This record gives sequence, C-alpha cells and structure tokens, in this order.
Amino acid sequence: MISIIITAYNAEKTIERCLNSILENDYSDYEIILVNDGSKDNTEKVVELFASDKIKYFSKKNTGVADSRNYALDRAKGDYITFVDSDDYVSNNYFKSLEKYLSESIEIIKRKAVIIDEKNNLKTKIQGPAFEEMSGEKGFNTLCFKDIYLDTLWSYTIKRSLFEDNNFRFETDHFHEDFGLLPLLILKAKSMVSLDDYVYNYVQTDGSIMREKNEAKTVKKAKDALYHYDNILKQIENYNISKTTKENVRIYCTNSILLKVRELEGNNQKEYIKELKKRKIYKNIKPRNIKQIIKRILLFINIKWYV
Repeated sequence: MISIIITAYNAEKTIERCLNSILENDYSDYEIILVNDGSKDNTEKVVELFASDKIKYFSKKNTGVADSRNYALDRAKGDYITFVDSDDYVSNNYFKSLEKYLSESIEIIKRKAVIIDEKNNLKTKIQGPAFEEMSGEKGFNTLCFKDIYLDTLWSYTIKRSLFEDNNFRFETDHFHEDFGLLPLLILKAKSMVSLDDYVYNYVQTDGSIMREKNEAKTVKKAKDALYHYDNILKQIENYNISKTTKENVRIYCTNSILLKVRELEGNNQKEYIKELKKRKIYKNIKPRNIKQIIKRILLFINIKWYV
C-alpha cells in the first residue's frame, strides 16, 4: 500500500483539484493522509465533501510543513510514502508506472514533473537522467549535477522502512527541509530508479511559500540552507560511501548555498558571504568540468560569490 501525504494550509482553492486527481486514478491500494496545518480558510469544509475510507483527515494547530509531514509519517501505514503538495495535482496514470517497482521492492522511485502556471498553462518539463535499478549512492552521483530538482520531495516514492530504519524525519522550524533530508535519504537507499514519465503537475504560484518576497524570510531561508549544509556534511562522514561520492555531496551542497547569495542584498548579503568564507567553501569545488574549474577560481580570488 502507498501512503500519500498531503499537508494543507489555507488550501481551499486548490485542495479539491488535488484530491480529485488522485481519486480519479484507476488504482486502489493507497491511503491519503491529509493534515490540515491550522488553516484559517475553508479548507476543512472542502475536505469534508470528500469523506471516504481512503482519506484519513487530521486537523491540528499551525506548526509548519515539516512538522506536519512528520505528523503524517507517524500515522502512515503504507509500505511506501509519497508526497503531493495541496496546490499541485497528479496525472490520471500516476500509479501505473509505480506498480512494477513496488513489486520489486525498490526503495526509491523518482519520477518527473511538468511546471504549470495558475491558469494551467505548461511552462516547462523538468528534465533529468532516467535509469533503471542502481544503488542510492550511484543514483545520487548520476543525478547531482544533471537534475536541478533532485531535492524536490514530490518527485519521489519512498519505502517507509527507509524512514523508519534510519530515524529520518524532517527538520522542523527550518526552511528547505527537503534539501536537508533527501540527499541523506537517497545515499542510504540500497536500490533506486529514476523514470522518464511526467506524472506530477507542479503549479508555480507567486504566492507560494518559497517564492514570497519577504526580507526576513529570505534571510532565514539563507541561514537555514547553511544549517542543512553543515548537518549534511557532518552526517556523511559516518556514511559508508566512497570518497568521490562525499566530494559530490559537498559540491552539490555548496552549489545550493551559493545560490542564496543572489537572493540577499546589502548587509545581509555581506554577512552571508562571511559565513561562506568561514566554511572555506572554495575547497569543495572539485574540477569535474570546466565550469567547476572557473567557479573555484572565482571563489578563491573572491571576485564573485554566485553561480
């Protein structure tokens, strides 16, 4: 069985489409765990229209998306976990390509998405490598420089035992919780596939949590990215992975925190750059290709601090 986790906050305008897209699939071996994270609108009234034994509905005070996902994980009964955001929706063949790999007990199944705007216009297809079964370590190395959506949670269907056996949960009170967890989770997987099917519709809105223009939040997001960076690099020292993989993790995480420089301004940017200098991040840029050679030179001589 698959546990589909949906967390909702003020989702009255989108949750109906999201739920319908799942329920209209020709598949039955799943449960939906829907956590209403303290919505102040009519989200609960909309969900009540979907009363079904397929939907386990929980309502709690607002504690953020990471804590709500953990809340749902603790209540999930499925052998596999997948996540759908309340403002997105899935295709009518969402489950079809999963069945083969579920029967083979593949631990992580990655699939692709299309980005659409609020008027359902296609903006782009998210590209990235596709491959059949390999270890999570090899999968990470295959994806880390070629898939810019490696750490988007909704791309993955994950065996629940991978969460349980490693005591994995999302970091609460921090933005970028996907970035903080997914690389570690992938590297622990014994088996992984990446499929070339577009089954998820990612709706990009100007008001979404990660696109809202708010200086205080922008600063916190940058600091939280550094927090996850430090934690990931600390954790992988105890992982049974190759030296090359550890280098790739450092490069991947360094690229992620460098992107934050462009989102900051003035003194906030200067302070962030000081934090990067403390970490001597230029040492993490290994010359895998010409772009990375140039990036390392620019970092080292302090000409530019962004990609």
